[in-house]
Amino acid sequence: MTSDLPESAHREMRASNADRDAVVQRLQEAAGEGRIDLTELTERVDRALAAKTYADLEPLTADLPSGRTADPGKPLFLKGGLHGASRTGRWQVPAQITAHGGMGGVKLDFTQADCRLPLIELEAHGQMAGVTIVIPEGWSAETDEVEPGLGGLKDKTTPDRQPGAPLVRLSGSGGAAGVVIRHPNGWERRKLRRGR
Repeated sequence: MTSDLPESAHREMRASNADRDAVVQRLQEAAGEGRIDLTELTERVDRALAAKTYADLEPLTADLPSGRTADPGKPLFLKGGLHGASRTGRWQVPAQITAHGGMGGVKLDFTQADCRLPLIELEAHGQMAGVTIVIPEGWSAETDEVEPGLGGLKDKTTPDRQPGAPLVRLSGSGGAAGVVIRHPNGWERRKLRRGR
């Protein structure tokens, strides 16, 4: 599974323009908050723009808070029941989510959700119809605590977590139908682009 990539290997992965931009944005916020002065801001921004790997970027914000407001919100509990349940479109993500697939299944789509948390604890139980979780590119998942059950666990995410992006820590069990966590597929990406 891609989530088993060693931390040292992840740090040596090449950074994208989006990764560099996210670090620059956080540095600018930190300067606005008075955490670093303008000389240090200039120096760190120059280093961020020249960064080639995650290992180059990480030290630039390691001594700064994440900048995300960490209101955990009320825990969300979804039961698929007979007809299914979902959270899609724009919705506020709490720190704790529990999803039971039941007979109708559950879908959690985070691609347009409002999330200001660094960590989301998500307990998923596939049961008879399964649980599907869709996270944006740049988010990452930890899936070691999921018991596969009969339906198993399919982790189709990549380890390319952008600096400051949320981490979904998944637990629970696959049940009969399984649990799937993935990034948007081609059709969902086209729909997102049309929505913008």
